[in-house]
Amino acid sequence: MRIGLFTDSYPPFINGVSTSVEMLKRALEQKGHIVYVVTVGQNALRYEYNEKEHVLKIPGVPVGIYDYRLSRIYPLKVINQMKDWKLDIIHSHTEFGIGIFARLFAKQESIPLVHTYHTMYEDYTHYITKGYFDKSSKKIVEYLTMFYCDKTARELIVPTEKTYRLFKEKYHYDKPINVIPTGMDVERFHQENLDVKKLTSIRKNLKIKATDFVILFVGRLAEEKNIPFLIQVMKRISQKAPNAKLYLVGDGPDKQAYEELVKEEKLENKVFLVGKVAFPEMPYYYNIADLFVTASTTETQGLTVIEAMASSVPVLAIDDEAFRTVVIDDLNGKLFVDQEGLENAILELYKDRKKLEKMGIQARNQAEHYSLAHFAESALEVYQRTIKEYKARKNFSTTILHIFKKGKDE
Repeated sequence: MRIGLFTDSYPPFINGVSTSVEMLKRALEQKGHIVYVVTVGQNALRYEYNEKEHVLKIPGVPVGIYDYRLSRIYPLKVINQMKDWKLDIIHSHTEFGIGIFARLFAKQESIPLVHTYHTMYEDYTHYITKGYFDKSSKKIVEYLTMFYCDKTARELIVPTEKTYRLFKEKYHYDKPINVIPTGMDVERFHQENLDVKKLTSIRKNLKIKATDFVILFVGRLAEEKNIPFLIQVMKRISQKAPNAKLYLVGDGPDKQAYEELVKEEKLENKVFLVGKVAFPEMPYYYNIADLFVTASTTETQGLTVIEAMASSVPVLAIDDEAFRTVVIDDLNGKLFVDQEGLENAILELYKDRKKLEKMGIQARNQAEHYSLAHFAESALEVYQRTIKEYKARKNFSTTILHIFKKGKDE
Protein backbone atom coordinates (compact mmCIF):
# COMPACT_ATOMS: atom_id res chain seq x y z
CA MET A 1 0.00 0.00 0.00
CA ARG A 2 1.18 3.55 -0.73
CA ILE A 3 0.29 5.80 2.20
CA GLY A 4 0.55 9.57 2.67
CA LEU A 5 0.82 11.01 6.18
CA PHE A 6 0.07 14.75 6.31
CA THR A 7 1.12 16.60 9.47
CA ASP A 8 2.13 20.03 10.75
CA SER A 9 4.48 18.39 13.29
CA TYR A 10 7.34 16.05 12.50
CA PRO A 11 10.90 15.51 13.79
CA PRO A 12 13.13 17.28 14.56
CA PHE A 13 10.19 19.20 16.07
CA ILE A 14 9.26 17.36 19.28
CA ASN A 15 5.74 16.93 20.62
CA GLY A 16 3.15 14.17 20.93
CA VAL A 17 1.83 14.49 17.36
CA SER A 18 5.33 14.48 15.91
CA THR A 19 6.21 11.32 17.84
CA SER A 20 2.93 9.64 16.88
CA VAL A 21 3.39 10.28 13.13
CA GLU A 22 7.01 9.15 13.15
CA MET A 23 6.08 5.95 15.02
CA LEU A 24 3.24 5.24 12.58
CA LYS A 25 5.53 5.72 9.58
CA ARG A 26 8.09 3.34 11.05
CA ALA A 27 5.44 0.77 12.00
CA LEU A 28 3.86 0.77 8.53
CA GLU A 29 7.25 0.52 6.81
CA GLN A 30 8.13 -2.48 8.96
CA LYS A 31 5.01 -4.11 7.51
CA GLY A 32 6.36 -3.51 3.99
CA HIS A 33 4.27 -0.49 2.99
CA ILE A 34 5.59 2.66 1.25
CA VAL A 35 4.96 5.72 3.40
CA TYR A 36 5.30 9.38 2.38
CA VAL A 37 5.21 12.28 4.84
CA VAL A 38 4.11 15.81 3.95
CA THR A 39 4.95 18.31 6.66
CA VAL A 40 6.03 21.89 7.38
CA GLY A 41 9.69 22.82 7.02
CA GLN A 42 11.68 25.26 9.12
CA ASN A 43 12.58 27.30 6.05
CA ALA A 44 10.04 29.92 5.00
CA LEU A 45 11.06 29.82 1.32
CA ARG A 46 12.62 26.48 0.41
CA TYR A 47 10.92 23.18 -0.38
CA GLU A 48 12.83 20.12 0.79
CA TYR A 49 12.35 16.51 -0.26
CA ASN A 50 14.27 13.63 1.25
CA GLU A 51 13.86 10.96 -1.41
CA LYS A 52 15.35 8.21 0.73
CA GLU A 53 13.04 8.87 3.69
CA HIS A 54 10.08 10.00 1.52
CA VAL A 55 9.64 13.19 3.56
CA LEU A 56 8.47 16.37 1.83
CA LYS A 57 8.79 19.66 3.74
CA ILE A 58 6.75 22.63 2.59
CA PRO A 59 7.85 26.19 3.50
CA GLY A 60 6.24 27.36 6.71
CA VAL A 61 5.94 30.58 8.67
CA PRO A 62 5.92 30.87 12.50
CA VAL A 63 2.52 31.45 14.11
CA GLY A 64 3.83 32.61 17.49
CA ILE A 65 2.86 29.48 19.44
CA TYR A 66 5.95 27.50 20.48
CA ASP A 67 7.79 26.38 17.33
CA TYR A 68 4.63 25.75 15.31
CA ARG A 69 4.61 26.81 11.68
CA LEU A 70 1.87 26.95 9.08
CA SER A 71 2.30 26.21 5.39
CA ARG A 72 0.50 27.45 2.32
CA ILE A 73 -2.85 25.76 2.00
CA TYR A 74 -2.25 24.55 -1.56
CA PRO A 75 1.43 24.65 -2.67
CA LEU A 76 1.21 24.18 -6.44
CA LYS A 77 4.95 23.61 -6.78
CA VAL A 78 4.76 20.06 -5.34
CA ILE A 79 1.44 18.84 -6.73
CA ASN A 80 2.88 17.02 -9.76
CA GLN A 81 5.55 15.38 -7.63
CA MET A 82 2.90 14.14 -5.20
CA LYS A 83 0.75 12.81 -8.03
CA ASP A 84 3.67 10.55 -8.97
CA TRP A 85 3.45 8.90 -5.55
CA LYS A 86 0.13 7.29 -6.61
CA LEU A 87 -1.20 7.21 -3.05
CA ASP A 88 -3.82 4.66 -2.08
CA ILE A 89 -4.82 6.53 1.07
CA ILE A 90 -4.16 9.84 2.80
CA HIS A 91 -3.98 10.01 6.59
CA SER A 92 -4.08 13.56 7.98
CA HIS A 93 -2.92 14.42 11.49
CA THR A 94 -3.88 18.09 11.74
CA GLU A 95 -7.02 20.13 11.18
CA PHE A 96 -5.19 23.19 9.88
CA GLY A 97 -2.38 24.09 7.43
CA ILE A 98 -1.17 20.78 6.05
CA GLY A 99 -4.50 19.24 7.06
CA ILE A 100 -6.41 21.55 4.72
CA PHE A 101 -3.91 20.72 1.99
CA ALA A 102 -4.53 16.99 2.62
CA ARG A 103 -8.26 17.52 2.23
CA LEU A 104 -7.93 19.47 -1.05
CA PHE A 105 -5.39 17.09 -2.56
CA ALA A 106 -7.44 14.04 -1.58
CA LYS A 107 -10.55 15.49 -3.22
CA GLN A 108 -8.71 16.56 -6.37
CA GLU A 109 -7.02 13.17 -6.86
CA SER A 110 -9.98 11.06 -5.64
CA ILE A 111 -7.99 9.51 -2.79
CA PRO A 112 -9.83 8.36 0.36
CA LEU A 113 -8.94 10.34 3.50
CA VAL A 114 -8.56 9.13 7.10
CA HIS A 115 -8.03 11.60 9.93
CA THR A 116 -6.58 11.34 13.44
CA TYR A 117 -7.69 13.92 15.99
CA HIS A 118 -4.71 14.42 18.32
CA THR A 119 -5.19 17.71 20.19
CA MET A 120 -7.86 18.96 22.60
CA TYR A 121 -7.81 22.44 21.04
CA GLU A 122 -10.30 23.87 23.53
CA ASP A 123 -7.59 23.61 26.19
CA TYR A 124 -5.22 25.78 24.14
CA THR A 125 -7.39 28.69 22.99
CA HIS A 126 -5.96 30.95 25.71
CA TYR A 127 -2.75 31.25 23.69
CA ILE A 128 -4.70 33.07 20.98
CA THR A 129 -7.38 34.89 22.97
CA LYS A 130 -5.22 35.79 26.01
CA GLY A 131 -8.30 35.22 28.19
CA TYR A 132 -10.73 37.27 26.07
CA PHE A 133 -13.71 35.79 24.18
CA ASP A 134 -12.82 32.38 25.66
CA LYS A 135 -16.30 30.90 25.31
CA SER A 136 -16.83 32.04 21.73
CA SER A 137 -13.32 30.93 20.68
CA LYS A 138 -14.03 27.42 21.96
CA LYS A 139 -17.23 27.31 19.90
CA ILE A 140 -15.22 28.31 16.82
CA VAL A 141 -12.72 25.54 17.53
CA GLU A 142 -15.57 23.06 17.91
CA TYR A 143 -17.10 24.18 14.59
CA LEU A 144 -13.80 23.96 12.70
CA THR A 145 -13.01 20.55 14.20
CA MET A 146 -16.42 19.12 13.32
CA PHE A 147 -16.29 20.60 9.82
CA TYR A 148 -12.97 18.93 9.10
CA CYS A 149 -13.70 15.60 10.76
CA ASP A 150 -17.32 15.27 9.65
CA LYS A 151 -17.35 16.75 6.15
CA THR A 152 -14.00 15.46 4.95
CA ALA A 153 -12.69 12.37 6.70
CA ARG A 154 -14.27 9.06 5.81
CA GLU A 155 -12.89 7.47 8.96
CA LEU A 156 -11.93 9.17 12.23
CA ILE A 157 -9.23 7.88 14.57
CA VAL A 158 -8.75 9.06 18.16
CA PRO A 159 -6.04 7.89 20.59
CA THR A 160 -8.14 7.44 23.75
CA GLU A 161 -11.62 6.90 25.19
CA LYS A 162 -11.42 10.48 26.50
CA THR A 163 -11.33 11.87 22.96
CA TYR A 164 -13.96 9.35 21.86
CA ARG A 165 -16.36 10.70 24.48
CA LEU A 166 -15.61 14.29 23.46
CA PHE A 167 -16.86 13.56 19.95
CA LYS A 168 -19.79 11.38 20.97
CA GLU A 169 -21.13 13.23 24.01
CA LYS A 170 -20.21 16.87 23.34
CA TYR A 171 -19.85 17.12 19.56
CA HIS A 172 -22.55 14.48 18.88
CA TYR A 173 -20.45 12.98 16.11
CA ASP A 174 -22.55 10.32 14.36
CA LYS A 175 -19.91 8.53 12.28
CA PRO A 176 -17.88 5.53 13.48
CA ILE A 177 -14.86 6.43 15.62
CA ASN A 178 -11.80 4.19 15.87
CA VAL A 179 -9.89 4.28 19.17
CA ILE A 180 -6.26 3.50 18.32
CA PRO A 181 -3.63 4.42 20.93
CA THR A 182 -0.34 5.64 19.50
CA GLY A 183 2.27 2.90 19.34
CA MET A 184 5.94 3.30 19.99
CA ASP A 185 9.25 1.53 19.85
CA VAL A 186 9.12 0.49 23.51
CA GLU A 187 12.40 -1.41 23.33
CA ARG A 188 14.40 1.80 22.86
CA PHE A 189 13.42 2.73 26.42
CA HIS A 190 14.55 -0.54 28.00
CA GLN A 191 17.57 0.02 30.23
CA GLU A 192 19.42 -3.03 28.89
CA ASN A 193 19.47 -1.35 25.46
CA LEU A 194 21.15 1.81 26.72
CA ASP A 195 24.81 2.75 26.94
CA VAL A 196 25.69 2.40 30.65
CA LYS A 197 28.54 4.92 30.43
CA LYS A 198 26.27 7.50 28.84
CA LEU A 199 23.60 6.90 31.47
CA THR A 200 26.19 7.40 34.22
CA SER A 201 27.46 10.56 32.52
CA ILE A 202 23.97 12.10 32.38
CA ARG A 203 23.38 11.33 36.05
CA LYS A 204 26.69 13.00 36.84
CA ASN A 205 25.87 16.09 34.73
CA LEU A 206 22.56 16.44 36.55
CA LYS A 207 24.38 16.03 39.88
CA ILE A 208 22.27 13.06 40.88
CA LYS A 209 23.66 11.14 43.84
CA ALA A 210 23.21 7.42 44.43
CA THR A 211 20.99 8.21 47.42
CA ASP A 212 18.72 10.64 45.50
CA PHE A 213 15.10 9.77 44.81
CA VAL A 214 14.45 11.16 41.32
CA ILE A 215 10.98 12.32 40.28
CA LEU A 216 10.64 13.19 36.59
CA PHE A 217 8.27 15.26 34.47
CA VAL A 218 8.64 15.43 30.69
CA GLY A 219 6.66 17.88 28.60
CA ARG A 220 5.99 21.45 27.54
CA LEU A 221 6.59 24.02 30.25
CA ALA A 222 3.30 25.81 29.84
CA GLU A 223 0.07 26.61 31.67
CA GLU A 224 -1.88 23.55 30.52
CA LYS A 225 0.67 21.14 32.02
CA ASN A 226 -0.02 22.32 35.58
CA ILE A 227 3.65 22.57 36.57
CA PRO A 228 3.10 24.83 39.65
CA PHE A 229 1.03 21.98 41.12
CA LEU A 230 4.12 19.72 41.00
CA ILE A 231 6.39 22.42 42.42
CA GLN A 232 4.04 23.00 45.36
CA VAL A 233 3.96 19.27 46.11
CA MET A 234 7.76 19.24 46.22
CA LYS A 235 7.55 22.01 48.82
CA ARG A 236 5.13 19.90 50.86
CA ILE A 237 7.45 16.86 50.90
CA SER A 238 10.80 18.64 51.16
CA GLN A 239 11.21 17.84 54.87
CA LYS A 240 9.57 14.41 54.81
CA ALA A 241 11.56 13.14 51.82
CA PRO A 242 14.91 14.99 52.00
CA ASN A 243 16.49 13.01 49.14
CA ALA A 244 13.61 13.58 46.70
CA LYS A 245 14.33 15.78 43.68
CA LEU A 246 12.06 16.85 40.82
CA TYR A 247 13.54 17.21 37.32
CA LEU A 248 11.45 19.04 34.71
CA VAL A 249 12.54 18.05 31.18
CA GLY A 250 11.27 20.26 28.39
CA ASP A 251 10.92 23.86 27.30
CA GLY A 252 8.07 26.28 26.82
CA PRO A 253 6.73 29.81 27.24
CA ASP A 254 6.48 29.61 31.03
CA LYS A 255 9.95 28.26 31.77
CA GLN A 256 11.19 31.55 33.22
CA ALA A 257 8.09 31.90 35.39
CA TYR A 258 8.68 28.43 36.83
CA GLU A 259 12.34 29.20 37.48
CA GLU A 260 11.22 32.26 39.45
CA LEU A 261 8.62 30.19 41.33
CA VAL A 262 11.29 27.68 42.33
CA LYS A 263 13.42 30.53 43.72
CA GLU A 264 10.46 32.09 45.55
CA GLU A 265 9.73 28.77 47.23
CA LYS A 266 13.44 28.25 48.01
CA LEU A 267 13.45 24.92 46.19
CA GLU A 268 16.64 25.42 44.15
CA ASN A 269 18.05 22.19 45.63
CA LYS A 270 14.82 20.28 45.08
CA VAL A 271 13.45 21.28 41.66
CA PHE A 272 15.60 21.46 38.52
CA LEU A 273 14.59 22.70 35.05
CA VAL A 274 16.67 20.63 32.64
CA GLY A 275 15.48 22.24 29.40
CA LYS A 276 14.86 20.66 26.02
CA VAL A 277 16.37 17.21 25.38
CA ALA A 278 16.90 15.69 21.91
CA PHE A 279 14.56 12.82 21.00
CA PRO A 280 17.31 10.14 20.81
CA GLU A 281 18.47 11.10 24.32
CA MET A 282 15.09 10.79 26.02
CA PRO A 283 15.35 7.09 27.05
CA TYR A 284 18.35 8.02 29.24
CA TYR A 285 16.39 10.68 31.10
CA TYR A 286 13.49 8.35 31.81
CA ASN A 287 15.91 5.73 33.08
CA ILE A 288 17.44 8.03 35.69
CA ALA A 289 14.02 8.37 37.34
CA ASP A 290 12.44 6.50 40.23
CA LEU A 291 9.01 7.98 39.55
CA PHE A 292 7.27 9.84 36.72
CA VAL A 293 4.64 12.48 37.55
CA THR A 294 2.08 14.47 35.58
CA ALA A 295 -0.76 16.73 36.70
CA SER A 296 -1.89 17.70 33.20
CA THR A 297 -5.58 17.35 32.36
CA THR A 298 -5.23 18.39 28.70
CA GLU A 299 -3.73 15.21 27.27
CA THR A 300 -5.43 13.09 24.63
CA GLN A 301 -3.19 10.12 25.38
CA GLY A 302 -0.07 11.19 27.23
CA LEU A 303 2.77 9.48 25.34
CA THR A 304 5.29 10.46 28.01
CA VAL A 305 3.43 8.22 30.45
CA ILE A 306 3.91 5.21 28.18
CA GLU A 307 7.55 6.11 27.56
CA ALA A 308 8.13 6.22 31.31
CA MET A 309 6.46 2.86 31.76
CA ALA A 310 8.56 1.34 28.97
CA SER A 311 11.55 2.49 31.04
CA SER A 312 10.20 0.52 34.05
CA VAL A 313 9.27 3.74 35.86
CA PRO A 314 5.95 3.79 37.79
CA VAL A 315 3.66 6.71 36.96
CA LEU A 316 1.82 9.04 39.32
CA ALA A 317 -0.86 10.77 37.23
CA ILE A 318 -3.76 13.04 37.98
CA ASP A 319 -7.07 11.20 37.77
CA ASP A 320 -7.98 12.08 34.19
CA GLU A 321 -9.62 9.99 31.47
CA ALA A 322 -6.46 10.16 29.36
CA PHE A 323 -4.56 8.14 31.96
CA ARG A 324 -7.14 5.76 33.45
CA THR A 325 -6.70 3.06 30.81
CA VAL A 326 -2.90 3.16 31.16
CA VAL A 327 -2.22 3.79 34.85
CA ILE A 328 -3.75 0.99 36.89
CA ASP A 329 -3.95 2.30 40.42
CA ASP A 330 -1.60 0.57 42.84
CA LEU A 331 -0.34 -1.85 40.15
CA ASN A 332 1.88 0.14 37.77
CA GLY A 333 1.41 3.55 39.36
CA LYS A 334 -1.11 5.66 41.19
CA LEU A 335 -3.83 8.18 40.35
CA PHE A 336 -4.35 11.28 42.49
CA VAL A 337 -6.90 14.10 42.60
CA ASP A 338 -5.15 16.80 44.63
CA GLN A 339 -1.79 17.84 46.06
CA GLU A 340 -2.31 15.80 49.20
CA GLY A 341 -2.96 12.71 47.10
CA LEU A 342 0.24 13.16 45.11
CA GLU A 343 2.18 13.90 48.29
CA ASN A 344 0.96 10.68 49.90
CA ALA A 345 1.72 8.62 46.78
CA ILE A 346 5.28 9.94 46.54
CA LEU A 347 5.97 9.41 50.24
CA GLU A 348 4.59 5.87 50.18
CA LEU A 349 6.89 4.79 47.36
CA TYR A 350 9.78 6.83 48.72
CA LYS A 351 9.61 4.69 51.86
CA ASP A 352 8.70 1.36 50.24
CA ARG A 353 11.33 0.60 47.59
CA LYS A 354 10.17 -3.02 47.15
CA LYS A 355 6.71 -1.85 46.13
CA LEU A 356 8.32 0.74 43.85
CA GLU A 357 10.33 -2.00 42.13
CA LYS A 358 7.27 -4.24 41.67
CA MET A 359 5.33 -1.34 40.16
CA GLY A 360 8.21 -0.71 37.76
CA ILE A 361 7.99 -4.29 36.47
CA GLN A 362 4.23 -3.96 35.96
CA ALA A 363 4.73 -0.59 34.25
CA ARG A 364 7.03 -2.13 31.67
CA ASN A 365 4.54 -4.96 31.08
CA GLN A 366 1.78 -2.42 30.48
CA ALA A 367 3.89 -0.52 27.93
CA GLU A 368 4.13 -3.66 25.78
CA HIS A 369 0.46 -3.15 24.80
CA TYR A 370 1.59 -0.13 22.77
CA SER A 371 3.98 -1.90 20.40
CA LEU A 372 4.57 -0.64 16.85
CA ALA A 373 3.25 -3.87 15.32
CA HIS A 374 -0.15 -3.50 17.00
CA PHE A 375 -0.25 0.19 16.05
CA ALA A 376 0.34 -0.58 12.36
CA GLU A 377 -2.18 -3.43 12.25
CA SER A 378 -4.91 -1.26 13.77
CA ALA A 379 -4.26 1.60 11.33
CA LEU A 380 -4.14 -0.76 8.34
CA GLU A 381 -7.56 -2.19 9.23
CA VAL A 382 -9.00 1.32 9.02
CA TYR A 383 -7.16 2.05 5.75
CA GLN A 384 -8.36 -1.15 4.08
CA ARG A 385 -11.96 -0.63 5.16
CA THR A 386 -11.89 3.00 4.01
CA ILE A 387 -10.47 2.12 0.58
CA LYS A 388 -13.00 -0.68 0.12
CA GLU A 389 -15.97 1.56 1.03
CA TYR A 390 -14.61 4.43 -1.07
CA LYS A 391 -14.35 2.22 -4.16
CA ALA A 392 -17.83 0.81 -3.57
CA ARG A 393 -19.33 4.30 -3.35
CA LYS A 394 -17.41 5.44 -6.40
CA ASN A 395 -18.60 2.44 -8.43
CA PHE A 396 -22.17 3.04 -7.25
CA SER A 397 -22.02 6.70 -8.28
CA THR A 398 -20.58 5.74 -11.68
CA THR A 399 -23.36 3.20 -12.20
CA ILE A 400 -26.10 5.71 -11.29
CA LEU A 401 -24.55 8.31 -13.58
CA HIS A 402 -24.39 5.79 -16.40
CA ILE A 403 -28.07 4.80 -15.93
CA PHE A 404 -29.11 8.45 -15.81
CA LYS A 405 -27.13 9.25 -18.96
CA LYS A 406 -28.49 6.20 -20.78
CA GLY A 407 -32.08 7.14 -19.88
CA LYS A 408 -31.52 10.69 -21.06
CA ASP A 409 -30.13 9.51 -24.39
CA GLU A 410 -33.15 7.24 -24.93
